[in-house]
Amino acid sequence: MKAIRICLLLSLFAICGYTQDVRYNFAAGHDFSQYKTYKWVQISKAEKLNQLADQQLRTAVEAELAKKGLAKTDGDAADLLVGYQPSVTQEKEFSSYNTDWGYGAGWGRGWYGGGMGSSMSSGETSTIHIGHIDLDMYDSAEKKLVWRGTVSKALDTKAKPDKQTKNLNKAIQKLLKNFPPPTPKK
Repeated sequence: MKAIRICLLLSLFAICGYTQDVRYNFAAGHDFSQYKTYKWVQISKAEKLNQLADQQLRTAVEAELAKKGLAKTDGDAADLLVGYQPSVTQEKEFSSYNTDWGYGAGWGRGWYGGGMGSSMSSGETSTIHIGHIDLDMYDSAEKKLVWRGTVSKALDTKAKPDKQTKNLNKAIQKLLKNFPPPTPKK
């Protein structure tokens, strides 16, 4: 019974440890219903992704913005300027478990009543690659930031290609779930 509880607890930590964290902020009182078009821009001094990851990210964002009624344009007349800043970092994770399954002293490897229980702790470390994406949207007429969102664990350069795409699409869907913000009441 104790082993089942330990396994369930470790599974819960593994699931919670991989959830994508989404945060966003926007210009309060700003009317987002006025935006109909957007254009991609490069944010200066931002880390660059490789060509494949860049295209996958842009495709995911473009699909979500299309669902919101925004059309992509390459012209200078875009209502919004959209740029992103990626960050791929690494963290060390340590997992350990104990092999004392709750029998207590005397029931381990040894003779009954010998007072010698058997218990051993084992552990391992692994590297987790965490990829954050900051997505910025600027009002092109006013040249000011009007919306910014951040999602963690969206980019994993060590994952298989299909898993990379799946995680990225899921992250961008979560990120843009609350875009556009509600229109302010007049």
